[in-house]
Amino acid sequence: QKHLVESGGGLVQSGGSLKLSCAASGFTLDNYAIGWFRQAPGKEREGVSCISSTSSNTVYSDSVKGRFTISRENAKNTVYLQMDSLKPEDTALYYCATDTTLEDCSRTWARMNYNYWGAGTQVTVSS
Repeated sequence: QKHLVESGGGLVQSGGSLKLSCAASGFTLDNYAIGWFRQAPGKEREGVSCISSTSSNTVYSDSVKGRFTISRENAKNTVYLQMDSLKPEDTALYYCATDTTLEDCSRTWARMNYNYWGAGTQVTVSS
């Protein structure tokens, strides 16, 4: 079975950093774009960042641009989200997702349907 598993979430003070990981099992991520999403209570899911299969294209939402960095290590079948200068408004459940038909991050990447999702990892930023 194919699974995505997120890890690295936790409680951090405003201004702090966390590094999230998204590991795949049952399939390799090499050929697919990966997206990071988040959802806070009472809010819609938001696309945070996307990385293409070759890492040649990375995309960030305006809310995290300049603070978050997405990367991938295909040898470890893992994608990362380095989050710096965290703010209380970054508090959310963070998910990674992929679709086996996608190699790149299109302009509509945040609104597309993905066929594999992780269960999420909670990030809480205290003020």
